[in-house]
Amino acid sequence: MDEAKLNQLKHFVEQCKADPCVLSDPSLSFFRDYLESLGATIPAHSHSHGDSKSKSYVVEESDDDMADAEAAQVHVEEEEEDEIIESDVELEGDTVEPDNEPPQKMGDASVEVSDENREASQAEKSKAVEAISEGNLEEAIEHLTEAILLNPTSAIMYGTRASVYIKMKKPNAAIRDANAALEINPDSAKGYKSRGIARAMLGHWEEAAKDLHLASKLDYDEEISAVLKKVEPNVHRIEEHRRKYDRLRKEREDKRIERERQRRRAEAQAAYEKAKKQEQSSSSRRPGGMPGGFPGGMPGGFPGMPGGFPAGMGGGFPGGMPGGFPAGMGGGFPGGASGGAPGGAPRGGAPGGGAPGGFPGSTPGGVPGNVDFSKILNDPELMSAFSDPEVMAALQDVMKNPANLAKHQANPKVAPIIEKMMSKFGGPK
Repeated sequence: MDEAKLNQLKHFVEQCKADPCVLSDPSLSFFRDYLESLGATIPAHSHSHGDSKSKSYVVEESDDDMADAEAAQVHVEEEEEDEIIESDVELEGDTVEPDNEPPQKMGDASVEVSDENREASQAEKSKAVEAISEGNLEEAIEHLTEAILLNPTSAIMYGTRASVYIKMKKPNAAIRDANAALEINPDSAKGYKSRGIARAMLGHWEEAAKDLHLASKLDYDEEISAVLKKVEPNVHRIEEHRRKYDRLRKEREDKRIERERQRRRAEAQAAYEKAKKQEQSSSSRRPGGMPGGFPGGMPGGFPGMPGGFPAGMGGGFPGGMPGGFPAGMGGGFPGGASGGAPGGAPRGGAPGGGAPGGFPGSTPGGVPGNVDFSKILNDPELMSAFSDPEVMAALQDVMKNPANLAKHQANPKVAPIIEKMMSKFGGPK
């Protein structure tokens, strides 16, 4: 017997010794029957290959799932950031406590004012001015209040009383009078000036600057300019402070968005890796025939094959068929060739052979319709070519898809072998 075949048979036997479960492969049922017919005892766990395989799957899947779970637990390192707490702005200028006294008396601007009341109102205003010059601010407020009640349609009266409340450091009262003056006359420079100064007294620097700039446009005076010189530096500090913290908040939000983006990307990558690992695991567990093909066939012929038609395709090709005999060549006849009719032809065709289509010239079911295998086995050129991996790869490619024949026609090593094979199969040349 060919030494190469013996070495491969020896290798297969060693595989069976190392892992008796190999014999549980359904495609080797004929070999188990043969061994048992010789009195051999097949280990029980080999027969229960399906059950042991299922248990093995459970354990392996459990391990894989644990690994996948660990891979899926992707954490994007998050920086612990303290909450942004705004510091106080260092401002200059004195402020006063807000006055919370009951609102002063206000007139009804909707009444019609007679000439007599208008004259009387002016008289009260004159008395108030005199009281102011003497420093009697409370008396001045009383006269101005009476003037407002006599003529509630005068924005000047409200503006004048507002200026007195400023002198008395009552900014809220001054703001109420300034608002009343601006309702009557939206272009009242005195109203904007009084309200701007009152707001500055309360530390409302930005609102104060706005009112004072409007007052300056309507009726500029030195007092407005002097107050603005104290107010505007604080406004600039406040604006700079706001820009600083707006920038910090934006940077923090940008970092949060970036962390979220990285987290989603990491989760997607973990999901991809998990799916890839599961696919690889599934592929590795999928039952597949004998690795490297059945080594060299079984020497001496298969029992029950009158005429000694050797198992696996007549004694096997030297070195075996890499990857198993391709679909379309009968698949090696395990389970289908035993008990063949005289002359070596399998009974009832070749069940379970190759894929439909198979090798050119084959009949449906994969076994060539008019093959004399002895011509193949006794052809030295073909037997030598079958030991060449390049030739075997090309043959398998054509057997899988006959349309691939064209791409091998230009190969001087492969083309003659394919042509000879087709001639022996009785297929198209």
